[in-house]
Amino acid sequence: MTPAGPRPSRSGGGDGRRRHARWLRRRPLRTRLTLAASAAVAAVAVGVCVAAFLVIRHQLLHQLDLHLSQSARLAAQQAQHEPLGVLQGECRYLAAPACAQLVPADAARDPESPYRLPVTEATRQVAAGQRAAYYSELDLAGHRGRMLTRPLDDGRALQVAVRADTVDRGVRQAAWLLGAVGGVGVLLAGGLGWWVSRTGLAPVGRLTATAERIASTRDARHRIELPPGSPDGADEVTRLAASFNLMLDELERSVTARRRLVADASHELRTPLTALRTNVELLARGDRLTDAQRQRAQAGLDRQLREVTLLVNDLIELARDEEPDPLLEEVRLAAVVAHTVSAARGHWPDVPFRLSTDPDAETATVAGVPQRLSRLMSSLLDNAAKYSPPREPVEVTLTASQSSLEVTVRDHGPGIAAEDLPYVFDRFYRARSARALPGSGLGLAMARQIADAHDAKLTAEHAPGGGALFRLLFPRT
Repeated sequence: MTPAGPRPSRSGGGDGRRRHARWLRRRPLRTRLTLAASAAVAAVAVGVCVAAFLVIRHQLLHQLDLHLSQSARLAAQQAQHEPLGVLQGECRYLAAPACAQLVPADAARDPESPYRLPVTEATRQVAAGQRAAYYSELDLAGHRGRMLTRPLDDGRALQVAVRADTVDRGVRQAAWLLGAVGGVGVLLAGGLGWWVSRTGLAPVGRLTATAERIASTRDARHRIELPPGSPDGADEVTRLAASFNLMLDELERSVTARRRLVADASHELRTPLTALRTNVELLARGDRLTDAQRQRAQAGLDRQLREVTLLVNDLIELARDEEPDPLLEEVRLAAVVAHTVSAARGHWPDVPFRLSTDPDAETATVAGVPQRLSRLMSSLLDNAAKYSPPREPVEVTLTASQSSLEVTVRDHGPGIAAEDLPYVFDRFYRARSARALPGSGLGLAMARQIADAHDAKLTAEHAPGGGALFRLLFPRT
């Protein structure tokens, strides 16, 4: 008993397919697209050529069978008027007419001369009417021939044969011609596949080059060149490039905003930190100070620490560039506004605050976070109080409609200059008239960020009769 040899692995085909798939995945996208497009076009070209060859071959054979049928009909008509010999026609030459012979059903009635076309039992059955007419292949003078055997009414069978050289030659010529056409089609498919991949992936190549250039230079100002025309009617790759350009625009704005935030923050922190260091150094020499000087230095130190703490907290919140996402709740906006107005009266005792609330707005609610809404209103009220002249009121109005709630805050100060109006909500922006006043320039930027997080719209405008007017529009729940 011989030991069994190693069994052939059944997974060889699967391993080959996996290796082929891995090889394709390692190829560049342009190579894969070229191969796919070329294979598709080549398959169509070869399929068309094969189909054309089969159609031509079928038509040539069909024409040969029609010629045999016509020749058999003429020979049958001739046999009714005069008897045919054993063989009419030699069928030796390509241009020779069809050769024909008559075969009786009974072999005893065969003529003395031998038959030159093959006579079989099937031929006798056709002559006896036991079998239908049929086509068969035979050899004629060393050449392929085709023969039709059909019955006659007098108990004989008529055999008609022709040489099929013309059909074979036509089929071979058609095969060579269609093979050449197929080869040209395959080459053309390869060229078309390369052109399609090169043209279709050109925007992707530009996108890749732009991304690599941005990664190497860290410069987000590069853009992908787009073809002229409306982006709505562009193809998917062009729309991808346009979307990439939009992403680069957002990235550039974000990077610019971050850089501006760092630069402005360092500028704003320099002054209070310098004052803090001065007061600390002054307190370090406390033995040389009087009690009044020491108290003033301590008060200044506490005030500057509060300012720095507030500024740092505002910077941290603004640096997130988005609001935190706590659980929202239905908030009575009238209660929030009343609470912040009451707190502002304590912070600004020299500024009168006038609150007017629409009766329909007393119970109206908005979706939001009470603490953040209070911070929003406090920023608006502090800004209005800062610019209001002494004993001039700050007017706060809350009105309601079916779909929204509107809060307006108006002061009677100098107002906002036309050149400053587009920038009042920018970080650290301070108009010329406000640079001597305390503050960091982050309050209105914080207010706009909180408003955007609550789907509210915050705008600034000139108030009729002077002053600034801020409108805050909330969607109503």
